Amino acid sequence: MRFFVREYEGLLDAARQELAAFVGADAANLVFVPNATAGVNAVLRSLTLHPGDELLTTDHEYNASRNALNFVAAQAGARVAVAELPFPITAPDQVIAAVLAQVTDRTRLLLIDHVTSQTGWVMPIALLIQKLAQQGIDTLVDGAHAPGMVPLKLAELGAAYYTGNCHKWLCAPKGAAFLYVQPDRQSGIRPLAVSHGVNSPRTDRSRWHLEFDWTGTADPTAYLCVPTAIHYLKLLLPGGWAELMQHNRLLTIAARKVLSDVLQASLLCPEMMLGSMAVVPLPDGSCQTLYDALVDRFAIQVQVMPWHKSPNRLLRVSAQLYNSQAEYEYLARAVAQVLQEELRSIDRSRNK
Repeated sequence: MRFFVREYEGLLDAARQELAAFVGADAANLVFVPNATAGVNAVLRSLTLHPGDELLTTDHEYNASRNALNFVAAQAGARVAVAELPFPITAPDQVIAAVLAQVTDRTRLLLIDHVTSQTGWVMPIALLIQKLAQQGIDTLVDGAHAPGMVPLKLAELGAAYYTGNCHKWLCAPKGAAFLYVQPDRQSGIRPLAVSHGVNSPRTDRSRWHLEFDWTGTADPTAYLCVPTAIHYLKLLLPGGWAELMQHNRLLTIAARKVLSDVLQASLLCPEMMLGSMAVVPLPDGSCQTLYDALVDRFAIQVQVMPWHKSPNRLLRVSAQLYNSQAEYEYLARAVAQVLQEELRSIDRSRNK
């Protein structure tokens, strides 16, 4: 009781201040949420939509967020418009052109990943936000992978809504994420669980914080760990976070080269669109079978991502300070071996 009644709110405010400084935002515009999916849902399910309204996204949008977009559109009789991005892509300008080509006078909102989950592309969100705002269109950025991977200055970015995870590249515990909303939009955005904050008589805190900061009894310790995670990782290299992000990006570029050379795979985006993740295409086949083989036989945890175009498998690697280039070389040899075994199995089946 002492914790929840007397200590919790002050500790939460302190954690929010630290996180806000890290992502370049005013703490007044930031709330904690359990994950970026919850942040996306909170925004989308708070929107007032009408039949015929259009919600815009890309064909690289994270599946959970796309499902939320489809859900709210179906409820309101709105339409989901999808910008199909070139694949492979040669320049970020192609993203901007593809998205803007889908904008109409009915477009209400763009939902876009900052760093695409399946393909690892760092999207040119700043220019998109600016161009759409000029047409009166808001942007909701799903920044699940961005905090700790790429520098963030949310106040300068100008997105109406931005949500990001702290459990990925910030290495905070799972269950820690944030939602940023511009001040003039906050009154319309409600948490997924409506609770005591709606009719609280308090005037010492914003209604925005009163509603989101207490949505029912839960364990808030993941939120409170975020400052420690930020400070700890900052101390790992002499150059702090800037050096850490650059180290991980360069290791990612090197990892992609190793994999593409060994697997003779094409490059799917230019280096300028890479952060701390990269993908290489693999021949069509079962994602689960390859994943299981890499885990069970080689003790490698790596994402084998399904893709809606051919080739239907993408190998997605990540880079953090604890990784080394030797690990990616080992991965490349392991994947090459499993793919050769798959080919031999196919040949045997055809010859029966």
